[in-house]
Amino acid sequence: MNKFLLPVLVSLATLVIPSTVYAASDSLREKVLEVMSMDHRTEADTKRDSNRAPQVALDFFGLKQDMKVIEFAPGNGWYTKILAPLLKDKGELHLAYKQEWLDDLDELFKIDALGKAKQLPMELGWNDEEYRYVFGKLDFGMTDADMLLNIREYHNFNTEDKARFNTAAYKALKPGGSYVIVDHSRRHMAPETWELRRREDAVKVILEVQSAGFELIKSSDMFYRPDDELIHEVGRKSVTGNTDRFALVFRKPE
Repeated sequence: MNKFLLPVLVSLATLVIPSTVYAASDSLREKVLEVMSMDHRTEADTKRDSNRAPQVALDFFGLKQDMKVIEFAPGNGWYTKILAPLLKDKGELHLAYKQEWLDDLDELFKIDALGKAKQLPMELGWNDEEYRYVFGKLDFGMTDADMLLNIREYHNFNTEDKARFNTAAYKALKPGGSYVIVDHSRRHMAPETWELRRREDAVKVILEVQSAGFELIKSSDMFYRPDDELIHEVGRKSVTGNTDRFALVFRKPE
């Protein structure tokens, strides 16, 4: 075969995606949009929709409605309010958080669309001086999860706990399972400072997660924000709600 023709054929082959893939993707996006319009979501939730674009993000993550999913650190439940209705009929949603903080979500669990979400208490605390999580035993109590979501939380781990968390994620996922990380971008090789404490260097994250045994399978620029200079603390008015973020999907080898 002509040596110049082979790369062209390979490139074309990567573009040939079965129509069933598009159909599944469209179906998920439509379902996410339906959930986004449900009454249990507040005005504060919907104000963030354009920036977080869950219908695009969840599709990119590879979410399917029959998956067993772990959501680490659901916070006030922004993603939970979307994930729980999507997974309640055919899948499972496990919320991994400190029990005390899960108790704060009791009102959400009373909503029919969210009532099947399962609580997964963790030995977890918070260091007010370092602004980081403090883990005790780090174990998700399962080995058959399809997906683990770590959304805008990786920056809250110290170096040792990053390694521990990635190892625990690997253990919790079944072979072929996906580990998703989204976080605020830091310029590559930028030093560790108080101003940058809630930003992560995507290159370092990739290397750290790969060292736990994962394979990087895709990344996305869906949260690229050209007006974020990557130098300000993410809570500053100039960037809050509009930070540049990276999105990475890793896979546990089969």
